[in-house]
Amino acid sequence: MKCPFCKGPDTQVVDTRENEEGDSIRRRRRCLSCEKRFTTYETVELRMPQVVKQNGMRTEFDTEKLSTSFNRALHKRPVPTELVDAAIDHVTQRVFALGEREIGSRQIGEMVMKELLKLDKVAYIRFASVYKSFQDVKDFSEAVEAVRKAPAKYKSRAS
Repeated sequence: MKCPFCKGPDTQVVDTRENEEGDSIRRRRRCLSCEKRFTTYETVELRMPQVVKQNGMRTEFDTEKLSTSFNRALHKRPVPTELVDAAIDHVTQRVFALGEREIGSRQIGEMVMKELLKLDKVAYIRFASVYKSFQDVKDFSEAVEAVRKAPAKYKSRAS
C-alpha cells in the first residue's frame, strides 16, 4: 500500500483489528520512508454480475428492477410480503452464486418465473405473458395448461 503522505511504496502493518460486526478489518500502517502513520480498512467487495439484455446492452444487476417485476406480477394478489421478499432474495442469491461476471436477462427471467410459479399461478401467467410476449389466446391457454401440469412442489403457496 502506498503512503498517502509521501507516496512511498513501502509501508508496514503495525496493528490489525477486526470490527465488532466482523465484516471489516482496520489496519494501522507506518510508512517506512517518512515514518508517518495512517489507517486503512479492508472490507469484502461483492460484485453482482452484469446483465446482458437481448439487444446486447449491458447493465448493472438491480434488485429494484427485480422487485418491480415481482410487484407488477403480484399486483392485488393474496401473497404475503415476506414470501415476495424471500423470492427476490432467492433469485438474487442464485444470480450471485453463479459466480459469473455476466448473466443473460433471459436466465434471470426464468428464475423469476420459477419463483412466481411457487408463489401464485395468476402472477406467473401475468409475468409469462409479458416475458414470453404472448401474441394470442393460444399462448395464454398453453401457459395455463403448463401451470395445471406443474409438479406439486411448484403449486401456489397462496391458494
